[in-house]
Amino acid sequence: MIIGKLDATRCLVTGGAGFIGSHITRALLRAGHDVTVLDDLSSGRRENLEDVLFDDDGSLAAKLRFIEGSIVDDDAVDDAIEGATVVFHQAAIPSVPRSFANPAATLRANVEGTSRVLEACRRHGVLRFVFASSSSVYGDTPTLPKREEMPPCPLSPYALSKLAGEHLCDMYAREYGITTVALRYFNVFGPRQDPTSQYAAVVPNFICRMLAGDRPRVYGDGEQSRDFTYVDNVVAANLLAAGLQPAGGAAHGSPDGQDAASLVVNVGAGGRHTLLRLIEALNEILDQHIEPTFADPRPGDVRHSHAAIDKAARHLGYDPEVTFEEGLDRTVAWFSAPKQTVPPKEPHSVPA
Repeated sequence: MIIGKLDATRCLVTGGAGFIGSHITRALLRAGHDVTVLDDLSSGRRENLEDVLFDDDGSLAAKLRFIEGSIVDDDAVDDAIEGATVVFHQAAIPSVPRSFANPAATLRANVEGTSRVLEACRRHGVLRFVFASSSSVYGDTPTLPKREEMPPCPLSPYALSKLAGEHLCDMYAREYGITTVALRYFNVFGPRQDPTSQYAAVVPNFICRMLAGDRPRVYGDGEQSRDFTYVDNVVAANLLAAGLQPAGGAAHGSPDGQDAASLVVNVGAGGRHTLLRLIEALNEILDQHIEPTFADPRPGDVRHSHAAIDKAARHLGYDPEVTFEEGLDRTVAWFSAPKQTVPPKEPHSVPA
Protein backbone atom coordinates (compact mmCIF):
# COMPACT_ATOMS: atom_id res chain seq x y z
CA MET A 1 0.00 0.00 0.00
CA ILE A 2 1.28 3.43 -0.98
CA ILE A 3 -0.72 6.40 0.18
CA GLY A 4 -2.35 8.26 -2.69
CA LYS A 5 -2.41 12.04 -3.01
CA LEU A 6 -5.50 13.76 -1.63
CA ASP A 7 -6.63 17.35 -2.13
CA ALA A 8 -8.34 17.98 1.20
CA THR A 9 -10.57 20.99 1.73
CA ARG A 10 -11.32 20.48 5.43
CA CYS A 11 -9.42 18.50 8.03
CA LEU A 12 -10.41 17.56 11.57
CA VAL A 13 -7.68 17.39 14.22
CA THR A 14 -8.89 15.80 17.44
CA GLY A 15 -6.72 16.93 20.32
CA GLY A 16 -5.66 19.83 18.11
CA ALA A 17 -4.86 22.08 21.08
CA GLY A 18 -2.40 19.54 22.47
CA PHE A 19 1.33 19.34 21.94
CA ILE A 20 1.49 17.35 18.69
CA GLY A 21 -2.02 18.27 17.58
CA SER A 22 -1.31 21.99 17.67
CA HIS A 23 1.76 21.52 15.48
CA ILE A 24 -0.31 19.52 12.97
CA THR A 25 -3.07 22.16 13.03
CA ARG A 26 -0.58 24.94 12.36
CA ALA A 27 1.04 23.05 9.47
CA LEU A 28 -2.34 22.33 7.85
CA LEU A 29 -3.44 25.95 8.09
CA ARG A 30 -0.19 27.19 6.62
CA ALA A 31 -0.60 24.72 3.75
CA GLY A 32 -3.96 26.32 2.96
CA HIS A 33 -6.35 23.73 4.40
CA ASP A 34 -9.46 24.50 6.45
CA VAL A 35 -9.15 22.94 9.91
CA THR A 36 -11.57 22.06 12.68
CA VAL A 37 -10.05 21.35 16.08
CA LEU A 38 -11.95 19.25 18.61
CA ASP A 39 -10.38 19.37 22.06
CA ASP A 40 -11.84 19.14 25.57
CA LEU A 41 -8.79 21.02 26.95
CA SER A 42 -8.19 18.35 29.60
CA SER A 43 -4.54 18.31 28.58
CA GLY A 44 -4.52 20.60 25.53
CA ARG A 45 -4.40 24.38 25.89
CA ARG A 46 -5.78 27.23 23.82
CA GLU A 47 -2.42 28.97 24.25
CA ASN A 48 -0.89 26.33 21.98
CA LEU A 49 -2.81 27.94 19.10
CA GLU A 50 -2.30 31.59 20.10
CA ASP A 51 -0.17 32.53 17.12
CA VAL A 52 -2.88 31.14 14.84
CA LEU A 53 -5.84 32.67 16.66
CA PHE A 54 -4.14 36.07 16.73
CA ASP A 55 -2.23 36.08 13.44
CA ASP A 56 -1.67 39.54 12.05
CA ASP A 57 -4.07 39.56 9.11
CA GLY A 58 -6.53 36.87 10.23
CA SER A 59 -5.81 34.66 7.21
CA LEU A 60 -5.01 31.61 9.35
CA ALA A 61 -7.66 32.18 12.00
CA ALA A 62 -10.32 32.50 9.28
CA LYS A 63 -9.59 28.90 8.26
CA LEU A 64 -9.76 27.54 11.82
CA ARG A 65 -12.85 26.34 13.64
CA PHE A 66 -12.38 25.43 17.33
CA ILE A 67 -14.85 23.21 19.19
CA GLU A 68 -14.38 22.57 22.89
CA GLY A 69 -15.74 19.08 23.31
CA SER A 70 -14.94 15.44 24.00
CA ILE A 71 -14.33 12.57 21.60
CA VAL A 72 -16.72 10.45 23.68
CA ASP A 73 -19.53 12.94 22.96
CA ASP A 74 -21.19 11.87 19.70
CA ASP A 75 -22.84 15.24 19.14
CA ALA A 76 -19.53 17.10 19.48
CA VAL A 77 -17.78 14.62 17.18
CA ASP A 78 -20.54 14.84 14.55
CA ASP A 79 -20.40 18.63 14.64
CA ALA A 80 -16.62 18.65 14.30
CA ILE A 81 -16.39 16.10 11.52
CA GLU A 82 -19.03 17.65 9.25
CA GLY A 83 -17.49 18.24 5.83
CA ALA A 84 -14.09 16.74 6.72
CA THR A 85 -12.15 14.69 4.19
CA VAL A 86 -9.30 13.74 6.53
CA VAL A 87 -9.23 13.14 10.27
CA PHE A 88 -6.02 13.36 12.31
CA HIS A 89 -6.89 11.57 15.55
CA GLN A 90 -4.48 12.89 18.19
CA ALA A 91 -6.85 13.10 21.17
CA ALA A 92 -5.90 10.73 23.98
CA ILE A 93 -4.85 10.48 27.58
CA PRO A 94 -1.16 10.20 26.71
CA SER A 95 0.72 8.92 29.74
CA VAL A 96 1.90 5.45 30.81
CA PRO A 97 2.08 6.38 34.55
CA ARG A 98 -1.31 8.06 34.39
CA SER A 99 -2.80 4.97 32.77
CA PHE A 100 -1.72 2.89 35.77
CA ALA A 101 -3.19 5.48 38.14
CA ASN A 102 -6.56 5.46 36.34
CA PRO A 103 -6.79 2.70 33.72
CA ALA A 104 -10.54 3.08 33.23
CA ALA A 105 -10.21 6.72 32.20
CA THR A 106 -7.41 5.90 29.77
CA LEU A 107 -9.33 3.06 28.16
CA ARG A 108 -12.50 5.13 27.85
CA ALA A 109 -10.76 8.06 26.19
CA ASN A 110 -8.34 6.10 24.05
CA VAL A 111 -10.44 3.08 23.01
CA GLU A 112 -14.05 4.20 23.27
CA GLY A 113 -13.12 7.67 22.01
CA THR A 114 -11.29 6.25 18.98
CA SER A 115 -14.23 3.96 18.26
CA ARG A 116 -16.68 6.90 18.33
CA VAL A 117 -14.50 9.02 16.03
CA LEU A 118 -14.13 6.15 13.54
CA GLU A 119 -17.86 5.54 13.60
CA ALA A 120 -18.43 9.23 12.85
CA CYS A 121 -15.96 8.90 9.96
CA ARG A 122 -18.12 6.09 8.57
CA ARG A 123 -21.31 8.12 8.90
CA HIS A 124 -19.83 11.20 7.27
CA GLY A 125 -17.90 9.52 4.46
CA VAL A 126 -14.39 10.51 5.58
CA LEU A 127 -11.71 9.19 3.20
CA ARG A 128 -8.59 9.15 5.40
CA PHE A 129 -8.04 8.53 9.10
CA VAL A 130 -4.56 9.09 10.57
CA PHE A 131 -4.20 7.62 14.06
CA ALA A 132 -1.64 8.57 16.69
CA SER A 133 -0.40 5.24 18.01
CA SER A 134 2.69 4.62 20.13
CA SER A 135 5.94 2.69 20.26
CA SER A 136 4.76 1.45 23.67
CA VAL A 137 2.76 -1.27 21.90
CA TYR A 138 6.05 -3.18 21.44
CA GLY A 139 6.62 -3.49 25.17
CA ASP A 140 10.07 -4.34 26.43
CA THR A 141 11.10 -6.98 23.91
CA PRO A 142 14.91 -6.98 23.54
CA THR A 143 15.00 -7.00 19.73
CA LEU A 144 16.19 -3.72 18.19
CA PRO A 145 15.24 -1.88 16.14
CA LYS A 146 11.49 -2.29 16.59
CA ARG A 147 9.83 -3.42 13.38
CA GLU A 148 6.13 -3.33 12.61
CA GLU A 149 5.90 -7.08 12.01
CA MET A 150 7.09 -7.86 15.56
CA PRO A 151 4.39 -9.26 17.89
CA PRO A 152 3.11 -6.46 20.15
CA CYS A 153 3.50 -6.85 23.89
CA PRO A 154 1.86 -3.89 25.67
CA LEU A 155 2.92 -3.46 29.31
CA SER A 156 0.52 -0.70 30.37
CA PRO A 157 -3.12 0.28 29.98
CA TYR A 158 -1.94 3.14 27.76
CA ALA A 159 -0.03 0.79 25.44
CA LEU A 160 -2.98 -1.59 25.35
CA SER A 161 -5.32 1.26 24.45
CA LYS A 162 -3.14 2.25 21.50
CA LEU A 163 -2.96 -1.32 20.22
CA ALA A 164 -6.75 -1.55 20.46
CA GLY A 165 -6.96 1.66 18.43
CA GLU A 166 -4.83 0.11 15.71
CA HIS A 167 -7.17 -2.89 15.54
CA LEU A 168 -10.16 -0.57 15.29
CA CYS A 169 -8.47 1.24 12.39
CA ASP A 170 -7.90 -2.05 10.59
CA MET A 171 -11.52 -3.12 11.10
CA TYR A 172 -12.95 0.15 9.76
CA ALA A 173 -10.62 -0.02 6.76
CA ARG A 174 -11.68 -3.56 5.92
CA GLU A 175 -15.40 -3.21 6.59
CA TYR A 176 -16.15 0.40 5.65
CA GLY A 177 -13.52 1.43 3.10
CA ILE A 178 -11.78 4.15 5.12
CA THR A 179 -8.05 4.36 4.43
CA THR A 180 -6.40 4.31 7.85
CA VAL A 181 -2.78 4.87 8.82
CA ALA A 182 -1.59 4.22 12.38
CA LEU A 183 1.64 6.04 13.20
CA ARG A 184 3.61 4.53 16.06
CA TYR A 185 5.27 7.58 17.58
CA PHE A 186 8.67 7.22 19.24
CA ASN A 187 9.36 9.68 22.09
CA VAL A 188 8.24 12.90 20.46
CA PHE A 189 9.64 16.19 21.79
CA GLY A 190 9.66 19.86 20.86
CA PRO A 191 8.20 23.30 21.60
CA ARG A 192 4.90 23.57 23.50
CA GLN A 193 5.30 20.22 25.22
CA ASP A 194 3.99 20.53 28.79
CA PRO A 195 6.79 20.28 31.39
CA THR A 196 4.58 20.88 34.44
CA SER A 197 2.51 17.72 34.72
CA GLN A 198 3.60 14.96 37.07
CA TYR A 199 3.41 12.79 33.93
CA ALA A 200 5.52 15.15 31.80
CA ALA A 201 7.72 13.71 29.10
CA VAL A 202 11.41 13.54 29.87
CA VAL A 203 12.76 16.16 27.43
CA PRO A 204 10.70 19.19 28.55
CA ASN A 205 11.02 18.07 32.16
CA PHE A 206 14.83 17.91 31.96
CA ILE A 207 15.09 21.19 30.02
CA CYS A 208 12.98 23.17 32.46
CA ARG A 209 14.70 21.74 35.52
CA MET A 210 18.14 22.43 34.09
CA LEU A 211 17.19 25.94 32.97
CA ALA A 212 16.26 26.58 36.61
CA GLY A 213 19.59 25.14 37.78
CA ASP A 214 17.95 22.01 39.24
CA ARG A 215 19.15 18.45 38.79
CA PRO A 216 17.06 16.28 36.43
CA ARG A 217 15.63 13.11 37.96
CA VAL A 218 16.31 9.83 36.17
CA TYR A 219 14.16 6.80 36.92
CA GLY A 220 16.58 3.88 36.69
CA ASP A 221 20.30 3.99 35.88
CA GLY A 222 20.09 6.38 32.91
CA GLU A 223 21.41 3.83 30.45
CA GLN A 224 17.94 3.21 29.08
CA SER A 225 17.71 4.59 25.55
CA ARG A 226 15.04 6.24 23.46
CA ASP A 227 14.51 7.12 19.80
CA PHE A 228 13.89 10.81 20.47
CA THR A 229 11.91 12.25 17.56
CA TYR A 230 11.51 15.98 16.97
CA VAL A 231 7.91 17.06 16.50
CA ASP A 232 8.39 18.52 12.98
CA ASN A 233 9.28 15.03 11.77
CA VAL A 234 6.04 13.71 13.25
CA VAL A 235 4.03 16.48 11.58
CA ALA A 236 5.58 15.59 8.24
CA ALA A 237 4.66 11.92 8.77
CA ASN A 238 1.05 12.87 9.47
CA LEU A 239 0.71 14.98 6.34
CA LEU A 240 2.34 12.25 4.26
CA ALA A 241 0.00 9.65 5.78
CA ALA A 242 -2.98 11.77 4.77
CA GLY A 243 -1.64 12.28 1.24
CA LEU A 244 -1.38 16.03 1.83
CA GLN A 245 2.38 16.37 1.40
CA PRO A 246 4.53 15.28 -1.56
CA ALA A 247 6.15 11.93 -0.88
CA GLY A 248 9.53 12.54 -2.48
CA GLY A 249 8.70 11.00 -5.83
CA ALA A 250 7.13 7.81 -4.50
CA ALA A 251 4.43 6.25 -6.65
CA HIS A 252 0.87 7.04 -5.59
CA GLY A 253 -2.23 4.93 -5.34
CA SER A 254 -5.73 6.08 -6.14
CA PRO A 255 -6.47 9.60 -4.88
CA ASP A 256 -10.17 8.94 -4.28
CA GLY A 257 -10.01 6.42 -1.44
CA GLN A 258 -10.89 3.41 -3.63
CA ASP A 259 -7.65 1.70 -2.64
CA ALA A 260 -8.74 1.84 1.02
CA ALA A 261 -6.62 -0.27 3.35
CA SER A 262 -4.95 -0.03 6.73
CA LEU A 263 -1.29 0.61 7.39
CA VAL A 264 0.81 0.66 10.55
CA VAL A 265 4.22 2.36 10.47
CA ASN A 266 6.84 3.55 12.93
CA VAL A 267 7.57 7.26 13.16
CA GLY A 268 10.94 7.83 14.77
CA ALA A 269 14.31 9.29 13.99
CA GLY A 270 15.91 5.91 13.37
CA GLY A 271 18.49 6.16 16.16
CA ARG A 272 18.63 6.06 19.96
CA HIS A 273 20.23 7.97 22.81
CA THR A 274 20.49 7.16 26.50
CA LEU A 275 19.01 9.45 29.12
CA LEU A 276 22.54 10.16 30.31
CA ARG A 277 23.46 11.25 26.78
CA LEU A 278 20.36 13.47 26.72
CA ILE A 279 21.52 15.19 29.90
CA GLU A 280 25.03 15.52 28.48
CA ALA A 281 23.68 17.10 25.29
CA LEU A 282 21.52 19.55 27.26
CA ASN A 283 24.51 20.52 29.40
CA GLU A 284 26.45 21.24 26.20
CA ILE A 285 23.66 23.44 24.82
CA LEU A 286 23.17 25.26 28.13
CA ASP A 287 26.91 25.45 28.90
CA GLN A 288 26.31 23.84 32.30
CA HIS A 289 27.52 20.84 34.25
CA ILE A 290 24.46 19.59 36.11
CA GLU A 291 24.44 15.98 37.30
CA PRO A 292 21.20 13.98 37.53
CA THR A 293 19.62 12.40 40.58
CA PHE A 294 18.37 8.82 40.40
CA ALA A 295 15.21 7.06 41.53
CA ASP A 296 13.72 3.59 41.15
CA PRO A 297 12.45 2.61 37.68
CA ARG A 298 8.72 3.17 37.07
CA PRO A 299 6.28 0.39 36.12
CA GLY A 300 5.63 0.11 32.39
CA ASP A 301 8.87 1.84 31.35
CA VAL A 302 10.78 0.00 28.63
CA ARG A 303 14.54 -0.39 28.64
CA HIS A 304 15.34 0.52 25.03
CA SER A 305 13.39 2.02 22.15
CA HIS A 306 14.63 2.31 18.57
CA ALA A 307 12.47 2.59 15.45
CA ALA A 308 13.04 0.91 12.13
CA ILE A 309 11.68 3.53 9.73
CA ASP A 310 12.20 1.85 6.36
CA LYS A 311 8.51 0.89 6.10
CA ALA A 312 7.45 4.52 6.64
CA ALA A 313 9.98 5.57 4.00
CA ARG A 314 8.68 2.97 1.56
CA HIS A 315 4.96 3.61 1.98
CA LEU A 316 4.84 7.29 2.93
CA GLY A 317 8.06 8.78 1.63
CA TYR A 318 8.97 9.60 5.27
CA ASP A 319 12.50 10.88 5.86
CA PRO A 320 13.11 12.67 9.19
CA GLU A 321 14.86 15.93 8.42
CA VAL A 322 15.45 17.30 11.93
CA THR A 323 18.16 15.50 13.89
CA PHE A 324 18.19 14.83 17.62
CA GLU A 325 20.79 17.54 18.21
CA GLU A 326 19.06 20.17 16.06
CA GLY A 327 15.73 19.34 17.66
CA LEU A 328 17.18 19.81 21.13
CA ASP A 329 18.66 23.17 20.09
CA ARG A 330 15.27 24.35 18.85
CA THR A 331 13.44 23.05 21.92
CA VAL A 332 15.85 24.63 24.40
CA ALA A 333 15.62 27.92 22.51
CA TRP A 334 11.82 27.84 22.72
CA PHE A 335 11.75 27.08 26.45
CA SER A 336 14.45 29.72 27.07
CA ALA A 337 12.68 32.51 25.19
CA PRO A 338 10.40 34.97 27.01
CA LYS A 339 6.83 33.88 26.39
CA GLN A 340 4.62 36.41 24.66
CA THR A 341 1.30 37.30 26.18
CA VAL A 342 -1.91 37.21 24.19
CA PRO A 343 -2.57 40.57 22.47
CA PRO A 344 -5.40 42.52 24.15
CA LYS A 345 -7.84 42.08 21.30
CA GLU A 346 -10.45 39.63 20.16
CA PRO A 347 -9.25 36.92 17.79
CA HIS A 348 -10.27 37.11 14.15
CA SER A 349 -13.38 35.21 13.16
CA VAL A 350 -13.08 31.83 14.86
CA PRO A 351 -16.43 30.04 15.09
CA ALA A 352 -16.92 28.18 18.38
